[in-house]
Amino acid sequence: MTRDLIWRAALAAFAVAAATRSSLFPDVPTATEAGLPGFEAVLHYGILAPAGTPRAIVERINKELRAAIGSAEVKARIASDGGDPLPSTPEEFGADIAREGAKWSALIRKLGLRVE
Repeated sequence: MTRDLIWRAALAAFAVAAATRSSLFPDVPTATEAGLPGFEAVLHYGILAPAGTPRAIVERINKELRAAIGSAEVKARIASDGGDPLPSTPEEFGADIAREGAKWSALIRKLGLRVE
């Protein structure tokens, strides 16, 4: 076995931590597909506005962000960080935040983790 082949074998991806396969690595299974049902640990990027921001402003910001995310330059930047652009609505992003907060809070409590 050549040294290069050994390194490639050692660095082979086991799974992606997202709920869906990555467009960057379509042949790499999700953690659930690899035998870890329910495992998901992903990074979310987003922009938040203060509570009470008028709906028209929130919608305008979301419209502009969705347009930016659709641009080749932004898609390339997100891909360079290993991500897939997933534009959403303010309500969908709020639900993601709530779901992630509940999931990680429960795990922190279960493990008895404390800030020192």
